[in-house]
Amino acid sequence: MFKEEYPNELPMESLAKPAMGSLATSPVAMAPAGESPLAIRQRDRWFARARAAMPWGVSSNFRYWGDDETMIIARGKGAYIWDVDGKRYLDYRLGFGPVILGHAYEAVNQAVREALDDGNTFAFTNVYEIRAAERIRRLTGVDKVRFTNSGSESTMHALRIARAYTNRERFIKFEGAYHGSHDHVMWSTSDSPVETLGSRRSPIPVAATSGIPADLRKLVITLPFNDFDMLARTVRDRGHEIAAILVEPIMGNLGALMPAPGWLEFIRQLCDEHGIVMIMDEVKTGFRIAPGGAQQFFGVRADLVTYAKAIGNGFPVGAIAGKEEFMMTIEPGAVSHGGTYCGNVLAAVACDATLRVMEEEPVFETINARGTRLMAGIHQILDRYGVPHRLSGTPAMFGIFIGKKDSAAPLLDYRSASRYVDDALWAAIWQGLYARGILPDPDYEEPWFLCYALSEADVDQTLEAFEDAVKAAI
Repeated sequence: MFKEEYPNELPMESLAKPAMGSLATSPVAMAPAGESPLAIRQRDRWFARARAAMPWGVSSNFRYWGDDETMIIARGKGAYIWDVDGKRYLDYRLGFGPVILGHAYEAVNQAVREALDDGNTFAFTNVYEIRAAERIRRLTGVDKVRFTNSGSESTMHALRIARAYTNRERFIKFEGAYHGSHDHVMWSTSDSPVETLGSRRSPIPVAATSGIPADLRKLVITLPFNDFDMLARTVRDRGHEIAAILVEPIMGNLGALMPAPGWLEFIRQLCDEHGIVMIMDEVKTGFRIAPGGAQQFFGVRADLVTYAKAIGNGFPVGAIAGKEEFMMTIEPGAVSHGGTYCGNVLAAVACDATLRVMEEEPVFETINARGTRLMAGIHQILDRYGVPHRLSGTPAMFGIFIGKKDSAAPLLDYRSASRYVDDALWAAIWQGLYARGILPDPDYEEPWFLCYALSEADVDQTLEAFEDAVKAAI
C-alpha cells in the first residue's frame, strides 16, 4: 500500500491550551501582495465588467468572495498566481486541487499545443484518448475507463451505472461530502448547517440548494462519516434498496478528514455482502495522494472510481473507471453514457501528458517531502503559540482545524469537526496569510493542495508567513 511509504506519524493534532489575550489585458508589473501600484485597482475595473456579464461576476459560486474582494487572476506559473494588479500569491488552492504539477506546466502545455494542430472534436474515438486510457489503467489497475468532462459528470454517470447494475435506486452518501453539482448528490454537504441534519441516529437529508426536486430526497440516505454502527444498521435494514455507497476516501470538502482505520475496508465488506456497488469518489484524491490514488494508498479496491482534477493538471477532463463487470454495464442502446466533448483531444492529451510526467519524474516523492515539512512546521508553530488544532490528510492534500478549546475527542465526521472549529481565529490567520502573499482557501473545509513546482524556498516562505499571521491573530 502506498501509504506505507509515508512517515508513520504526521503531526495530526495538538491539545495545547488557547493563547490569551477598456482595460489592460495583462497584469501590471509585479507588486508584493497587499500593495497596489495603482490608485484605482485594475481588479475593480475588471470585476465591474465581470459583474455586468456574469451572475455575481463569476462562473462558479465558490469563486465569489464579495463585490469588493473577489479576485481576478491574470496568469499563473509554477506554484504562483498573479492578479490583474500584479500581486503575486503562493497558491495552495491550485484551482481546488487540479494543478498537481504546477500552473502552465510546459510538458503538458506543449503536448496540448502540438496535438491541437490536428483538430479537437471528431465524434469518433481518437488516438489520444486511447493512450490516456491505457495510462490510467497502468497507474491505477482498473480494468476499463470512460472519459467525462468533470468530476460532477463522473459521479452522475457512476450512479447511473450502479443503478443499472443492481436494479435498485437508493444510494448512501456521507454528511459533509461533496460529489459535484448535480441534483442527486447535493444533499447534506458541508454547506448544510449541522443543526439542520437531525439526530445522528436518524439523519435528515438536507438539500444544499434551492431548485432540487423534493422527490429526490427519497433516493438518498445520508449518514455520518466513519460511523460503523450506523452504516451497518442501515445496510442491514435497507440493503435490498441500496444501489451504491458513494464515498470520498478522504473528505475533500472537510479539511481532508481521514477515514478511521478499517472504514473503507468495512464499506467494501458490506458492499460484497449485500450486492451494493462501492463507488470511490477520487475526484480530489485521484493521481494526487499516490499514483494509483486512494485505492493504492489505502489498499482497498472499489467497483467504480470517479476521477477529475489532478488527472489533467487543470485541463477540463474527468473519467469513470473500475472493474470490468461493472463498467461493462454501459451498453449502447441499453445503459447510457456519452457526451459531445468526452475524450476530446485537448482533454485526452492533457491527461496523457500529466500522467506521463507522474510516471517518469519523482512527482509524488517531491510533493510528499515538501508537504511533510510544511505540515510539521505548521504544527510546531501552532503548538508554540498555544493554539489548539488538528492537522488531517496527506502531505499532498491536508487540512488545518483551528480549535475553540482543548479537546481529546477525535474529529471523525462533519458534525464533530464543525463543533470543534474556531472560525473566527482561522479567519484572522487566513487574513494574515493573504496579506503576506500566501493563498490557501479562506474556508477551512477546503484542503491545502501542493504541486510538484513548489520549492523548499516556497515552504520556508510559507512557514515564515504562517508564524507571523498566527502572532498577529492571537
